[in-house]
Amino acid sequence: MTFRFEKSAAAATKLSGLVVAALLLTSCDSTPRERQEVARESARELDTLTRTAAQKLARVGKATARYDAANRLRRSRPLDPRQQLAMEAKLMGPYNGQINSLTPQDLPAAYGHLVRETRAQRATWTDRDWDYARAVYQRLNDQVKQIRMDMPARDELRVRARQAEFVALQAGHTAQGINAATK
Repeated sequence: MTFRFEKSAAAATKLSGLVVAALLLTSCDSTPRERQEVARESARELDTLTRTAAQKLARVGKATARYDAANRLRRSRPLDPRQQLAMEAKLMGPYNGQINSLTPQDLPAAYGHLVRETRAQRATWTDRDWDYARAVYQRLNDQVKQIRMDMPARDELRVRARQAEFVALQAGHTAQGINAATK
């Protein structure tokens, strides 16, 4: 989205530079009327580029708004408890069903397992699957909040790194969705 806008802005900048160069080059051997016509033509081209960029920006904005509205609608529906348990079983492996009883020593490994499974399965996930994965992730985060004061700094650092990776994977999925919606 930003790339397309930057591309249009770069083209407009390049065009305005060409206009200035054309005016400077033609000012020596041309009449004021000829220079005025060159300026008008350059202004028309710049207006066309500006109009095209504005249309693209409006289209991308509308598509992004539709994508966001669909996400809000989907997220407003409650998650099915059976599917939540199934997703927890997929993502947590040996830590399945134990999230609320994880100790400070267990949490880095539990997050590691969550991130490894997320990496492995994310290609086949739908947006709703991501909702369930986020719910598992949130339960782990809630457990961290409960026992954080008992965690050694090195373990907390490992947990924070895994949290950042999960968020990055999720953001990548969201970016792909927005990109697909705006094409």
